[in-house]
Amino acid sequence: MRPPARRGSPQSGKAGAPAPATFSLPVRVYYQDTDAGGVVFHGRYLNFFERARTEWLRQLGFDVRQLAEDEGVLFIVRELRVSYLRPAQVDDMLTVTATVENLGRAQFTLDQRVLRGADLLVRGSVNLACVGVRGLKPARVPPRVYGALGLSAGQEITHEEEA
Repeated sequence: MRPPARRGSPQSGKAGAPAPATFSLPVRVYYQDTDAGGVVFHGRYLNFFERARTEWLRQLGFDVRQLAEDEGVLFIVRELRVSYLRPAQVDDMLTVTATVENLGRAQFTLDQRVLRGADLLVRGSVNLACVGVRGLKPARVPPRVYGALGLSAGQEITHEEEA
């Protein structure tokens, strides 16, 4: 699922590259998130992942609606892998995280996790593709977004890479 590591990415072993930044979002489990037994329904974790990704982009300075209007791009889920390790239950306080795992020109992969305290409940790898609003054809991640993602991933982005 992971494309080859890009120059300057944490996976490439470049000395001095900062560690990837992890975004965290607190989420309370409500009754509507659970089945009749009070256990979180498996599909709700995908909603938690989506919420964390949206808030993470907002924290980086990008509103998804503005990206669609101003840059003409959307980020769509291309591939998703999820491991369910432990269940969450009604009224649990969870932390949902997002960390850049890999960054490409037209797509990027996030490591996403759901934790209850220090306990890892769910882990996902989410590959997002950048597509044009019209036609939904692959598009390059806009330079300012690419730069912010690179910094979040601990990459050093050069002017050549931004072009």
